[in-house]
Formats: sequence, C-alpha cells, structure tokens
Amino acid sequence: MAFFKEELSKIKGFVFDVDGVISHNVLTLSPDGDPVRTSNMKDGYAIMYAIRSGYPIGIITGGKTQDTRGRLERLGISNIYMGTLDKVPCLVDFLSKNNLTAGEILYMGDDIPDYGVMKMVGLPVCPNDAAPEIKEISAYISDRNGGEGCVRDVIEQVLRSQGKWSHPEEINWSSF
Repeated sequence: MAFFKEELSKIKGFVFDVDGVISHNVLTLSPDGDPVRTSNMKDGYAIMYAIRSGYPIGIITGGKTQDTRGRLERLGISNIYMGTLDKVPCLVDFLSKNNLTAGEILYMGDDIPDYGVMKMVGLPVCPNDAAPEIKEISAYISDRNGGEGCVRDVIEQVLRSQGKWSHPEEINWSSF
C-alpha cells in the first residue's frame, strides 16, 4: 500500500465498526443486560460533517441494541448493518447501494470480526487500542483509542486532504 497520506485523496466513503471504534471497548451493562455504550461527541460531529459533505457512511457491527441504532440514525447514518459477525456481505451491499468500489473506502475496525473487510478496502485503519492482528493490517493506527476521537481523527484527515474540512467561519451552521 502507498503512503497513508497519499491514500486519503482516494477515499469517497467511510465504514465503521461500533464497539471499540465509535464506542469504548469497556461496556457497562444496563439492569436488563444490554450494553450501555458511550461515544465521543467530536466523533459524532465529524460523522455529521462528512455526511453533509457528501460522503456515504456505513456502520457494520455485531451489536444490535436500539439505543445504538437510534444514535446512529440521529447522526444521519442510513447505511446501518447490525447483528452481524460476517461483515463482508454487508460491505458488498454498502458498496452496491452507494456506487462505490472497495478501493474508495476507509474502514475502521478494532478486532478480529473486522479482519475480512479490512483486507478488502482501500484504506484499513484502526484505533490505538485495536487487537494486534488488526494493527498489523492497518495502513494507519490512530493515536486515539476507540470511543475517544479516533473516528474524528480519520474523517478530519480525509476531508482536510481533499480540501473539504472548512474553517469554522466558513461553515453554514444552519445546515447542521
């Protein structure tokens, strides 16, 4: 793979795992046994900004709680694949629905279920606290852990490299 910064210019869409990427690896359980996930507000802003800048975003996760789906939908994500461990068919569906190739995708995962899709995409990346096997195949390892701004890190880098990350004075805040 070419130098990471050179690959940023080819990205036209993003796909993320949830647990360990958008949320922390450490989960609290609710009284009924469902995981209670925490997420980073700056990650959420970057996701909304990318969507409003024309980038399709997909989520592929083994989790399946309605709270998680609700949060993702409120951010504007419509390509949500939940309750799956075989992530490859979900990626193929995302590519088809958004008229993209695997080479145009940045995928951020953190653990073994992400391995197959990460081997397929143009730019596999991971948070700092990802599993060793995932770090080994990643073109970039964020300096931030899952749930602590790693999503913002990669989205901002892609948009900046493509001249689409605006200065706060240039943003039309009414579109958010």
